[in-house]
Amino acid sequence: MVKLNENFLNLKESYLFSEIAKRVNAFIAENPDKSVIRLGIGDVTLPLADMVIKNLHDAVDEMSKAETFKGYGPEQGYDFLRDAIKQYYKRNKVELDIDEIFVSDGAKSDTGNITDLFSLDNTVMVPDPVYPVYVDTNTMNGRKIIYMDATAENNFLPLPDSNVHADIIYLCSPNNPTGAVYNREDLKKWVDYALDNNSIILFDSAYECFISDETLPRSIYEIEDAKKCAIEFCSLSKTAGFTGTRCGYTIVPKSLKFKVSDKTEISVNKMWLRRQTTKFNGVAYIIQRAAAAVFSEDGIKEAKKMINIYRENAKIISQTMEKKNIRYFGGINSPYIWFECPNKMESWEFFDYMLNKIAVVGTPGAGFGKNGQNFFRLTSFNNKENTIEAMKRFEQI
Repeated sequence: MVKLNENFLNLKESYLFSEIAKRVNAFIAENPDKSVIRLGIGDVTLPLADMVIKNLHDAVDEMSKAETFKGYGPEQGYDFLRDAIKQYYKRNKVELDIDEIFVSDGAKSDTGNITDLFSLDNTVMVPDPVYPVYVDTNTMNGRKIIYMDATAENNFLPLPDSNVHADIIYLCSPNNPTGAVYNREDLKKWVDYALDNNSIILFDSAYECFISDETLPRSIYEIEDAKKCAIEFCSLSKTAGFTGTRCGYTIVPKSLKFKVSDKTEISVNKMWLRRQTTKFNGVAYIIQRAAAAVFSEDGIKEAKKMINIYRENAKIISQTMEKKNIRYFGGINSPYIWFECPNKMESWEFFDYMLNKIAVVGTPGAGFGKNGQNFFRLTSFNNKENTIEAMKRFEQI
């Protein structure tokens, strides 16, 4: 008789954003005349940049000719894109080898799939509140998960506790959902902790492009010795609007090695390469050609124009919070504004209140953990007109 993975029974009944969609769809069905503004899910709204579209079209044309047609590509990504990513890191003063770069269909996939490399008896540590994928994928595997409190008192940036041991540590900076960003000093404390505990950091830097403060690290590899203890995940979803086009990249340093039970030292880089060549057929050629355009000089300029629009939206939302005297976090160096629910409401209560009263959708903080129970997340990824209108409505509540 087939035996199912009963760890799935330990998951919440539905994924956070599925529940949001369910409630919003029900509201729209009952109120077809209401104009709903969505500032909830972190999906972009601006179209792909001109250079990206040109490369995409050129690649499609190549696929129509026998002499330039591409079939199966390298599972770890074409060299032209991996080299472009390498040069992008170099601009930020991080040196990488091309075979430390793995192209993927997004950071969400890789932050979940990376768990294939680790034994089930590892203890995983995540902040609370946290992006649900980190928790759910390890729950599916049956790993023990411990939580570190991220609260207003520590600016939603928890630091390591030498009395608590974890084997796998998830960090996200700029953070989803709170918008908080680690500085170099505090990120160094996490690197030192990982080295002292023979642990690994899974560092999600999907929002690094929103960091405007040059004193803040955009990559964990800006921290000394981080290549000995960290894997970094990044994405073009927010950098260049690839949420529907799907392309990201994961950095697995060759210096990242651990001893196994027979005392043999194993390269995590080689393990990930083996995993990818077995379970992944790579990202489509036409998508990789489009992605390469993002890292060109003109492509970076176009991407920055898009990011600046979202930054302006974040400023509009932040200014509204200040006007309403609502305590908030993020909004600077991040596309997310994380604020305290008015009148001590719980977050799902406030979600329904805001949806029904002003037809604006956000994300309840409780969906990210117990420490989000009285907090709420808004994103800056809608267009400017909708963001302004949403905040006009918000001022009414």
